[in-house]
Amino acid sequence: MPDHPERRSDEERRRTGGRASAPDGWGIVTAYEDAFGEWTEVPRETRDALVRAMGGDPADDGPPPTDAVLVIRQGERVEVPDATELWLEDGGRRTIDGEVPADVPTGYHDLVVRGHEQPRRLIVSPGRCHLPDDLVGWGWSVQLYAARSAQSWGIGDLADLRHLATWSADIGAGTMLINPLDAVTPVAPRETSPYYPTSRRFLDPLYLRIDEVPGARALADFEQLQAAGRALTDDGPIDRDRVAEAKLGVLERVWRERDGAGDEDAFLYFAKDRGDALAVFATFCALAEYHGCGWRDWPAAYRHPTADAVLTFTREHADRIRFHAWLQWLCDEQLRLAGAPLALLGDLPIGADPDGADAWAWQDVLATGVSVGAPPDELGPQGQNWTLPAFVPWKLRAARYEPFIDTVRAALRHVGGLRIDHVLGLFRMFWIPPGGTAADGAYVKMPTDDLFDILALESQRAGAFIVGEDLGTVPEGVREELDARDVLRYQVWWFEDDPLERWSTKALASVSTHDLPTVAGVWSGRDAQMQAELGHEPDDAWHAQLRERIRDATGLSEDASPAEATVALHRHVASAPNQLVLAQLDDAVATPERPNVPGTDRNARPQNWSLPLPVKVEELPDHPTVAAVATAMGHGRATRVAPVSDEVADRPPRTA
Repeated sequence: MPDHPERRSDEERRRTGGRASAPDGWGIVTAYEDAFGEWTEVPRETRDALVRAMGGDPADDGPPPTDAVLVIRQGERVEVPDATELWLEDGGRRTIDGEVPADVPTGYHDLVVRGHEQPRRLIVSPGRCHLPDDLVGWGWSVQLYAARSAQSWGIGDLADLRHLATWSADIGAGTMLINPLDAVTPVAPRETSPYYPTSRRFLDPLYLRIDEVPGARALADFEQLQAAGRALTDDGPIDRDRVAEAKLGVLERVWRERDGAGDEDAFLYFAKDRGDALAVFATFCALAEYHGCGWRDWPAAYRHPTADAVLTFTREHADRIRFHAWLQWLCDEQLRLAGAPLALLGDLPIGADPDGADAWAWQDVLATGVSVGAPPDELGPQGQNWTLPAFVPWKLRAARYEPFIDTVRAALRHVGGLRIDHVLGLFRMFWIPPGGTAADGAYVKMPTDDLFDILALESQRAGAFIVGEDLGTVPEGVREELDARDVLRYQVWWFEDDPLERWSTKALASVSTHDLPTVAGVWSGRDAQMQAELGHEPDDAWHAQLRERIRDATGLSEDASPAEATVALHRHVASAPNQLVLAQLDDAVATPERPNVPGTDRNARPQNWSLPLPVKVEELPDHPTVAAVATAMGHGRATRVAPVSDEVADRPPRTA
């Protein structure tokens, strides 16, 4: 996941990195203002390397033209020469004469064009995302793997999420942000970061509550298996490999002994609904079990999903592939139940593992050898390489945006909202060329209007609001675009120097995030101590400034406890004019440890993404600090300050 800056003020983020040259024909920005305010020219060799990674010739001015897709706003009249017929998504057909009429409904349609063998995809968007008028309230932010109960098998699961959601709704919360629950490659050692999935379209079976899997309790020795699984819930870091061994062992037996337990018709409907995407994903999982992680290191015959050897494999291992599809149905059903009590707020990572299922499926649309990241700045003088692959903009368009549509649609299943990690990636991505470093990279312009129009269409169809995580170096015009699209911004108290009345109503607010210190960690000094233990140079001045800001905002004395500081600061932030305010459960239990320390790997800090909450799920309602934070959040929301009237002005959707 991207490492977020910890000390840059909102005003600094507004004024740095904003200017850039116009992109060339390939979408490459050849010069930009860096985080130090210096104008950076992209070397010719970098530009040429990125063009070759796109599959192009550096001597050409741009990629081959493609008219595979046309994205417009509802109500636009657009000329499409030689278009003769419009095939509507609902099956209707309309004769047209070279123009898309203004009354075409939103959706995914097809245009029949003379001289074209295939219809041209027409995407008609409402232009703005779903944003309920009554979206005002508070909620929790939860690392689900850490939220364990006495019934958990070593990791927080979807039944734990359902219980959390029910309890939260009962005490007045309106939403719950959860970490990405996306699948990882089913091979040990299992990936621990939720932001480095094998696929952003499917779920991790480790989150299944085995006790609720149809057919599991019918196993003759289930009580012994259950006891062994629950014994994995100890005080140490979460061991995903042991959890996987225990859970998958039971699931395989259920599948084998009951021939696919559960409602067979419901499973078949799910498999049909998810279509080829599910089949390809399940095939990848089965292949990974045979050949290990990293499809680029598999035997050459299996490196592309359409290869003859892969088709032979699917026939010979049909049962195992169907097993992996069945796991996804189980996950989908348990997530659906978990999302019933209140509006879950899902989390969409910026990318997926380059050795994973999505990259295998969509390799023809990805830039060869390119990784996305961030350029050098004051917090990372060498820049950042997130080791995530990059979609080639013109190839994504030639693919009729199907990878993006599939990803967003899957992320919106069974949730009431979606947080988009590093939403700046819908505007531009920083590409690091093959074999290069972040210092060698360049920005590549994304098809922003089209991507936001698709996001708006999927958001409206799902009835789910969208939050764009816009922390970091923010180019000019980004926040205006988010506001115009009804996408909530993201404001974090650690970063915001403005008084609350100057915060945005059209934004989600929180004290901290999973990558940043907890209140208890700052107040007690434990966060700085932890950084020193890791060999990092802690920013003592910044931590001291945060403690002073907490005292100024809350009126607390220096001898207040971490729990008191946590409650008081959340009462303060909850009174912001923002539509939504979140409290992290890690803060609510006053733990001094943050879930993740950016810039550290599994060897340096094995606790990353693996620290369990020190309080069980069933104990949360009676935990005094949790109860006090919940009360403070409700009180703060009821006494929201009135915002000053300098919000970014709305602008209407574009017209043809």
